Amino acid sequence: MSVSFPPDEAAVWQRVRRYAVPRWMIEQATERRLAGDWRGACAAANVDVAFDLAEIAAEYGPAITATLAEDLHHLAPDLLRWHLPRNGHTTVGIGQQVILSRENAVLRLTTPRMSEGPQRLVLRFGPAPAEEPNRVDWSAARHLWDVRHAADLRERCGGGHRTPFFNADGSPADLPTADPGRSDPAAHMEWVTSLHDRGEFEAALTAAGLALEIDLPERRFSTHLPRQLVRLPLALTRLEPEARRLAEQGAGHLFRIGASPYVVLLEPGKAWVRVVRDRGKRSVELPGAFWRRLPDLDLLRFGRLAPEHLHPLVRDALFPEHPAVTSGPPGPELPSPVRVRCRGEWHEVCSGEGTLRMPHREEEQRRERAMRALGGAVTGCFAVQHSWTSGIGRLPKALRDQRRELFLRVQHGDTPGVLRLLDAGVDPHVRNGRQRTLLHMLHLLDHEELLPRLLAAGLDVEAKDQHQRTPLHVAVGDGGSAALVRGLRAAGARIDVIDVIDVEGWSLADLIRRRERADLGSLLEELDRDYPGIGLGA
Repeated sequence: MSVSFPPDEAAVWQRVRRYAVPRWMIEQATERRLAGDWRGACAAANVDVAFDLAEIAAEYGPAITATLAEDLHHLAPDLLRWHLPRNGHTTVGIGQQVILSRENAVLRLTTPRMSEGPQRLVLRFGPAPAEEPNRVDWSAARHLWDVRHAADLRERCGGGHRTPFFNADGSPADLPTADPGRSDPAAHMEWVTSLHDRGEFEAALTAAGLALEIDLPERRFSTHLPRQLVRLPLALTRLEPEARRLAEQGAGHLFRIGASPYVVLLEPGKAWVRVVRDRGKRSVELPGAFWRRLPDLDLLRFGRLAPEHLHPLVRDALFPEHPAVTSGPPGPELPSPVRVRCRGEWHEVCSGEGTLRMPHREEEQRRERAMRALGGAVTGCFAVQHSWTSGIGRLPKALRDQRRELFLRVQHGDTPGVLRLLDAGVDPHVRNGRQRTLLHMLHLLDHEELLPRLLAAGLDVEAKDQHQRTPLHVAVGDGGSAALVRGLRAAGARIDVIDVIDVEGWSLADLIRRRERADLGSLLEELDRDYPGIGLGA
């Protein structure tokens, strides 16, 4: 693995590409966009629209409204979701304002406030906020969301007549054995990146035509770059062109890359990068889309992603001669039997027919459950079954992967994917490593379809996770809709519940106030009336 694309980051982006934008979402959003239904395309991609064109016309006039309408008809919300910055896991970076276009007002996307909350996005139009915390300006990166510019991705990731490291049909290209110069952008990118991969960072900068200046007060850094900067997946051949593009559009004259305390400064028109302690006074933060290598490109060249599993617009931009007719992330992997060592033999267990199947009669299973209830140790298949349904203890790697397949689709709101797995017989009683059931995760999914099904399967509406949170508690605290709260209460969920995240514990009333859940006002009144003083009483 390359120095500049660490294995842990590669694993995150690999999961993002598999789960964050499922194929059905791409297909539905594309169908509606091509039919001229931009609102329907947004709905398919889990993007809420917080404005009305008629109101925009009344406030901003016909010219701005016409420009906005043209942008909206060419907006691919599924492509936008594909490229969005991620946090340290696989979910969208929280609390960000992604600027898409700027006129007298801005078209912007707001990302969720909680990394583990629903992955819904909000599209807004209006005046630019006086202060834009966590702003990500993509107004000069239309190839990330505008179908009219999607084909520009090949150039913007360092390519020319072909994509770096690949031929036009997606097959691996022959890599240069010496510096090919800048006349062939793809080969030049390959050479510079290979130097960076081998840890020859300064040689890579030189090959990219950039001089390096280190201005750090610590003596121990006088000749060595901070490791966190060397490991950044920098698109070195694109740094100066992208900074120059932004400068020409008035975005600034000095840009910084990286996090405090050490940053890279880049000044358009000057062929150097400068590593300094973060002063942040005169420089503008350069969004990742303008300085980092395309994650897809790194995943492709290290064999972690196949061209046919790319978003179709990305695939067409990178590999215009690829033979695939359709493309997109693969669907759910259906579970297969897993071998478990049990009583000196190898047994097969499998999540199927709505349970974790194993070759033991029901009377044996009852006996083992009774033994465990009395404090006895269980082993083999029975230990695996206990870990699967409790979230406590270790599972064989293959079963961990199957559990991850389900819960990552849950995390990204892939209701069709979850339903397909349940239809295939996946055991709905499984719990994740935080001891949460599928009922705990309903705030991320279409609860109207799944809640009745999970209740019919026998899931406990009062089940508690590792922090003693019930599904109702999670729904209130982690952004579940008021309709889901009503549904859980109708199913018998108690409201006098307290978690143990804090020493004293949070009640539902505490969470409603803490999360500013104005939509749960009637529940708060009921709690204050029937359970005054429960929890922290925030």
